[in-house]
Parts: sequence; structure tokens; C-alpha cells
Amino acid sequence: VQLQASGGGLVQTGDSLRLSCTTSSRAYSRYVLDWFRQAPGKERIRVAAMNWSEDKTYYDESVKGRFTISRDHAKNTVYLQMDSLKPEDTATYYCAAAYFTLDPPTYSYWGQGTLVTVSS
Repeated sequence: VQLQASGGGLVQTGDSLRLSCTTSSRAYSRYVLDWFRQAPGKERIRVAAMNWSEDKTYYDESVKGRFTISRDHAKNTVYLQMDSLKPEDTATYYCAAAYFTLDPPTYSYWGQGTLVTVSS
């Protein structure tokens, strides 16, 4: 399973970015794709997740109300819309895949990461 994350960049405080994670149609039909981030010197944390049936979402407390995870089935893509960005959101963002039947999810595949830098 290959995951291609994109959309990172350098922005200013208060700006928005949308990250994308794309995979094959075969993988997309079998795996849940969720978002993690790792800031310099810190552990990787899960920031956003959506279950297979799309009736439950999870957001880390630090991003609640500002980030939104969504899916585009036609494009085999999961998005992370990030609004009101803060310098503490600076991190490398990763998408990860968990087989859809696993609850809680166990992530077997990881994308290469996309860097988000928020300047103050």
C-alpha cells in the first residue's frame, strides 16, 4: 500500500492549508486513512481520524475546531483541512493506513510525510 501525502508548505499564523493523502483504489477500498504529525523533538501523535462508516471522527485536543478530516471517494483521497494555523502546528504531517475492520485501528502503512511550517 502506497500513500502519497501532499499540500504542506510555509504559511503564516492564521492561514489555512489543505493536506491530501492519495492511494490506489484497491487500498482505498480496504483501508482507513488517518492523519498524524510529528513536531521536531516530539513524539508522533494522531491528529485526526475517521472511522470506516464515517460516522465517527477523532481530533486531538490541540486541533479541535480548527482541523477537519474528510474523504473524496471518487479520488481515493483523504484530506486534512487546517484552519487558523498556529506556530505550534509546525510539524511533519503523515497519513497512515489501517485495515478497515480493525477497531481500534492499527496502522500498517505510512506516507512519506509533508512538512507544514507556520511562522509567527
